[in-house]
Parts: sequence; C-alpha cells; structure tokens
Amino acid sequence: MSWLATERFGARTAPAGLALVQELVNTHAVERDGPDLLTDRTSAEDWLRGAADEWARSRGLDSPGLSLPQADLEALRELRTTVEKMLAVPPGERPVDMAGTQAGVEQRAQVSLVSDGEGRVGMVPFGTGSRWLESAVWSEILLAQQDGDWAHLKLCREPGCRSAFYDTSRNSSGVWHNVRTCGNMANLRASRIRKKTRTPADGGADHSPEPANPRDTPPN
Repeated sequence: MSWLATERFGARTAPAGLALVQELVNTHAVERDGPDLLTDRTSAEDWLRGAADEWARSRGLDSPGLSLPQADLEALRELRTTVEKMLAVPPGERPVDMAGTQAGVEQRAQVSLVSDGEGRVGMVPFGTGSRWLESAVWSEILLAQQDGDWAHLKLCREPGCRSAFYDTSRNSSGVWHNVRTCGNMANLRASRIRKKTRTPADGGADHSPEPANPRDTPPN
C-alpha cells in the first residue's frame, strides 16, 4: 500500500499519521497529475480504504475496514476544503494554541482515548465512513500542532498545482512541492513577464535568473 494521492505529485510525504492529512488535500484534481479522487462514491471509497489502511499501518493499528455511503461524499469534500484553507495560511501565522479561546469554537469530531498496560495514552479515530476520516484528520492536526510538524506541511505555491508537501528544506523555506517542475515553471513565467515589461533604458539585456537548481531542494 502507499499514499496514492500524494505519490501522483511526487511530493515529499509527511511523517507518520500526518501523511493522512496531506493525502486528503492531494485528492484534488491537477491537469498534469490526475483527476479528483473524490469525484464519485466509488473512487472516493477506494481512496478512503487505501488511505485508512496506510494510516493504520503507520500507527501500528488494525485496518478500520471502511465503507463510504453516498451521503458522506460531500462531507469528505468539505473536509478537504477546510484543511486546504488552513494550509493556505503561512506557517508563521498559524495559531496552534487554543488556551483561553472561546469565540468561534466549533466541534469538529470525536475521538476515543485509549491506554495500554504501561499507562501510555493515545487517540483512536471514532466513527465510520467520513466521520472516521474527520476524527483521524483532526487528531493528526492536533498532534502535529503540538509537536511542531504542522508548520512543515504546506501547499505548493504554483497556482496550477497547490499540492500539499512536507517541507524539510533549510530554515523551512520551501515553497514548491518540486523545484524541478513547479519551481522552474514559476521562474520561467516571471522571466517572460520581465521581458515584456523591459524598457529601452535596460539596454536589451536579459537579467533573468537561472532556472531553479534541483539541488536547492532535497529530493523527494
């Protein structure tokens, strides 16, 4: 098994269960990488089962064996949109502490708290279908906000891509999921704009920067 949606983009995968959050965002359609995996119930259920199995494997749990009623399909899309909007906020501007917050609080999902014989406590998703996914996704976001991984999950800056990727670059400065594709596309577009707006005073010289160097971003 694998993270099917994320692998289509060749994006670096987030660690452990946070990859499920990334995977949900990457179900969206991109012309050069594939269709929307949540278009209909059949494709959405296939994706959900595979993603849930991969998540369970990453957490050392049994597969939840999910199915997806037709009525749950819209809930999956709405959850994806909500998470996309959260990731669109620059990492440095994302609040992670709800201490003292009352206004605007909305109940998102339920989880089961479990413990083992050694007193270790964990969260297990609660529910079936889209409710299971909501529980798992919000749990993973909470954990990522607490351990700092949330700031490394980003959306590619390229407007035609917007895939979710896990940034491991120096100083967490990455803006493209893949510098060889989206990075070069952005640089070429900027170069064309500069050429169109160049004035005679510029002397006709082309001062466009070199295309992005693949070595500037760690390989996926």
